[in-house]
Amino acid sequence: MYRVFEALDELVAIVEEARGIPPTRNCIVPRGEVLELLDDVRDALPGELDDAQDVLDHRDKIVTDARTSAEATVTGADEQARDTLESSRAEADRILAEAKAHADRMVAEANAHADHLVTGAQAEADRLVADANAEYDAVTGRARAESERMIEAGKASYERSVADGEAERARLVAQTEVVRAAHAESARVIDAAHAESDRMRDECDHYVDGKLADFEETLNSTLRTVVRGRHQLRAEAGNAPDYAAEYPAPEYVADYRR
Repeated sequence: MYRVFEALDELVAIVEEARGIPPTRNCIVPRGEVLELLDDVRDALPGELDDAQDVLDHRDKIVTDARTSAEATVTGADEQARDTLESSRAEADRILAEAKAHADRMVAEANAHADHLVTGAQAEADRLVADANAEYDAVTGRARAESERMIEAGKASYERSVADGEAERARLVAQTEVVRAAHAESARVIDAAHAESDRMRDECDHYVDGKLADFEETLNSTLRTVVRGRHQLRAEAGNAPDYAAEYPAPEYVADYRR
C-alpha cells in the first residue's frame, strides 16, 4: 500500500510541474512516466480490492444466498431449540420425579429417625423425671429432718439464752443494788467526813483563838510591865512623860482586843 501512495504523490507532482497549454488549463505530461506510475499503482493495489469489486458485482446474489442460508440456519436452530427444549423438559421432568422420590424417601427416613429419637428422648425424659422425683424426695426428707433438728437445736439454744439472760439480769440487778448501796454509803461517808472536817476546823479555830488570846494577854502584861518600868525610870529622873500616850499598844493588840 505504501507504493500506491508514493506513486500517487509522484503523479500529483508530475501534473503540477507539467507545462500548460495556453490559453487552456490543459498541460503536457510525459506519457511514459505516467503510465509506469499507473502500472506501479495497479501492481501495488491488494487483491482484496478485486475481491471487493467482485463482491460488489455479485452483491445481490450474495445477499440472496446469505438470506437463504440465514433462514435455513434460523429454521434449523428453531427446530434444534424445540428438540432441545423438549428433551430438556423431559430430562427436567425425569430429574424432578427422581428428586421428588428421593425427597419423599428422605422425608420418610427423617420421620422414622425423628420418631425413634422422640421415643428415646421420651424414655430418657421419663427416667430423668423419675430420678429427679426420687432425688427430690430424698433431699426433701433430709432437709425436713435437718430442719427439725435445727429447730430443736434453736429451741434449746433459745431456752439456754433465755436462762442465761435471766441469770445475767438477776446478777446485774444484784450488782445494781450493791452499787446503789455503795453510793449511799459513799455519800454518807462523805457527809460525815465534811461534818468532821467542819467540826475539826471549828475546834482548830477555837484553839487558835484561845492561844492568840493567851498570847495577847501575855503581850499586854509584858507591855504594861515595860511601860511601868520606863515610867518609873523617868519619874525617878524628874521627867515622867506619858508613856502610855507616847507608846500606844500595837495595832495587832488592838485588833485582838476587838
